[in-house]
Amino acid sequence: MKPSIVTTAKSTNLRNWLTFLLPSLAGLLLFVTPVKLEGQFTIPIALLAGGLKNLLANQLTTIVTVIVTFTGLMTIITKIFQPRYITNHTFLNSLFDITPLWALVRVAGMVFVLSAYFKAGPEQIWSSATGGMVLNDLMPTLFSVFIFAGLLLPLLMNFGLLEVLGTMMTRIMRPLFNLPGRSAIDCIASWLGDGSVGILMTSKQYETSYYTEREAAIIGTTFSIVSITFSLVVIAQVGLGHMFTQFYLTVCFAGLVAALIVPKLPPLSRKKDVFICGKVRTDDDEVIPAGHSALAWGLHQALAKAEKITNPLKVIADGGKNAIDMLFGVLPVVMGIGTVALMITEYTSFFQYLGMPFVPLLELLQIPEAQAASTTMMVGFTDMFVPSILAAAIDNDMTRFVIAALSLTQLIYLSEVGALLLGSKIPVTLPELFVIFILRTLVTLPVIAGVAHIIF
Repeated sequence: MKPSIVTTAKSTNLRNWLTFLLPSLAGLLLFVTPVKLEGQFTIPIALLAGGLKNLLANQLTTIVTVIVTFTGLMTIITKIFQPRYITNHTFLNSLFDITPLWALVRVAGMVFVLSAYFKAGPEQIWSSATGGMVLNDLMPTLFSVFIFAGLLLPLLMNFGLLEVLGTMMTRIMRPLFNLPGRSAIDCIASWLGDGSVGILMTSKQYETSYYTEREAAIIGTTFSIVSITFSLVVIAQVGLGHMFTQFYLTVCFAGLVAALIVPKLPPLSRKKDVFICGKVRTDDDEVIPAGHSALAWGLHQALAKAEKITNPLKVIADGGKNAIDMLFGVLPVVMGIGTVALMITEYTSFFQYLGMPFVPLLELLQIPEAQAASTTMMVGFTDMFVPSILAAAIDNDMTRFVIAALSLTQLIYLSEVGALLLGSKIPVTLPELFVIFILRTLVTLPVIAGVAHIIF
């Protein structure tokens, strides 16, 4: 964990105040300030990402293909030949010298991206419902988000903002969720912008020993929630766009219930309160000293953090490393795992069989067309949007409402969030993500069904 920061009179000078305030306010503006565009709320960082995506619209799939292919080749070279120019460079070594399992995933991602780009090989890999969808629809968006989120994330993390807000929010987040106050910022960034931004923030704070193993796993799987914008897309897909307010309040309520219950169950409850450096979190880590208010102590810590910023170029370099780490480390994982997950969904009945045990539960909850609804229960583990596509064919409004809301509260889906979590440093495994997905389904389904019976 980061050592306690003792603030001196020196740390309260004008230079430190400006070092704290100017980048922090810019970070707040970019990551958590809602702006309305064409009737929809978003955040400036998402607008920047969208602008880059539009600017490079015709080149993005090529750029992504080059990145994923280069990463796969460099990983193979590193694993086989161990070249010194990589092994002697800390950052490059961490980027390319990975475990055999993740090397295999990267190579699979390279094969899939080349197949999808050139439309070569079995159509099951490159079709518009599998690898083609991941490459053409998802990867350009992630590329754009990673560029700006990676480069600009130090504005939120390096200049003292999280010290202030984290100290103030601890009195809410600790009693409710047993999490640090700064985790609220991850949640807001996801809610207003994109879940991938929240996961990036969580991973970086785990790597820098601000979150323990348990806290990072809980925040990454519980608070990297779906943006308002995507929620609008989902409810419109099932033909209930006029009910967005009721729908989104239901999603928020069910998500809150899941956030209170699921972390208290295995596997999340078994995660250790140990930082990546090996130190155990203690009760005095977040204690506000006597004679200080939460705001005053947070400002003390923020100014001391700002005092340590002596080389702006290092901050810029950190942002660049963040972006490269996500582009080269995560994009191949998303391509590999996402394509496999969608192939299983598209060409097998695997998830339909997994959904069959939900028929009695749906009937118990008095959800109409329970048999049809059951086929959507588990398919959301592969992609969050697929349940809504399937639900559009169901006649009953209440059933479509339940399926759409459940698809958002399940939260873990392998075509993006799940692959991002697995590709990050957040300590979760694929089997654990599947168990968490099941738990979130079992916890939120009765809540959503109860609200749906009231509404309909």
